[in-house]
Amino acid sequence: MNRKTQRATNQLVLFASILLFIIYLNRPQSEDKTFSWTKIRYKTTSRTLPESRGICPKLSGSKKPALIVSHVAADGDPKWLDKLSSDYHLCMYNVDAPVDKNSVYLQVPANRGHEAMAYLTFIIDNYAEIPAAGAVFVHGSRWAWHNDAPDYDNAALLAVLNVPVALELTGYYNLRCDWSTSTCPPTVAAQGSLEMRLQSTLEPWSARAASDTALPRALASIFGGEDYTAAERKAQLELRRTDAVRSQCCAQFVVSRERIWQHSRLEYVALRQWLLDGLEDPRSSQTHGGPAAPLDDRVAGRILSYMWHILFAKPNSDGELELRQLNKDACPSAGDCYCRLYGRCDLQCPNPGTCWGQYKIPPDYKLPSDWADTHS
Repeated sequence: MNRKTQRATNQLVLFASILLFIIYLNRPQSEDKTFSWTKIRYKTTSRTLPESRGICPKLSGSKKPALIVSHVAADGDPKWLDKLSSDYHLCMYNVDAPVDKNSVYLQVPANRGHEAMAYLTFIIDNYAEIPAAGAVFVHGSRWAWHNDAPDYDNAALLAVLNVPVALELTGYYNLRCDWSTSTCPPTVAAQGSLEMRLQSTLEPWSARAASDTALPRALASIFGGEDYTAAERKAQLELRRTDAVRSQCCAQFVVSRERIWQHSRLEYVALRQWLLDGLEDPRSSQTHGGPAAPLDDRVAGRILSYMWHILFAKPNSDGELELRQLNKDACPSAGDCYCRLYGRCDLQCPNPGTCWGQYKIPPDYKLPSDWADTHS
């Protein structure tokens, strides 16, 4: 064999070895793994906690589901919610409004984590008063690209939402049925995979890639705290490279009181502090971060949007969460979801993630500026 042929052979062997090694690292693994994501153990370093200013008026004894709305000024006029008052007990938080120190109603301690701050503040400050009929958590805009209706109208969705039927299986249901923009499709890379880490490095501007990459660390920090050894954290809390957490998009959901109450009020306080501590911890702005939430609010908020179904999942008989069941519950077929939530049954669904005529991502994930005027 001449020198040129030998060099080519060596290069081919090296290339094949690297390829096989990458395939080995990303080889499919069983979803049978269980995780101890059942108790929030994050420990805050803050010496003071926010005062209780998020009480929802007249919630005690309400027979209606609570409708918790995270509203910002950019969402526009919230009068569209008025027509829903016959079906829901409205609790709207203006999260970017100035704090009124003379009031204890419907305020958040900071505009942080997008909708998560309003959601957690409601649970914390109204923990004992959550209606037996459950709670629905939504954004404050009536028209939004992610609302799962042909015309993107959240008012129409909430008007027909069948809360009791939505809660009868697991006590939790995301309001989106279509799988686009979710991590439900099996083709979406696992959060801790080499592919996702590479994407995060090559696209540092992508909040989604950064959030996916940060999720494994966040799960271990939130549910592990300082109560686990390094070996226990690895075995019981940390995602492997091929462990994919499947979840629906966009943090609008319905949940039962029982599922909320499976965590103590202090656990929700700790989770909210995970968000707030990220504003003070200098490590939160670093690539790998510290125990608190990332400083980038787009990333911190998206991490929690991936986690609501984990928080409200029912543990197995051993007190743990099974990844396979967790993913199955998080991503019901679009056809079953539309029928259960909105009474849109007998749809034509070419695959588990979509049904014809129900939802389409608008161009650039934005609705035209005159959409509300032309569709109200």
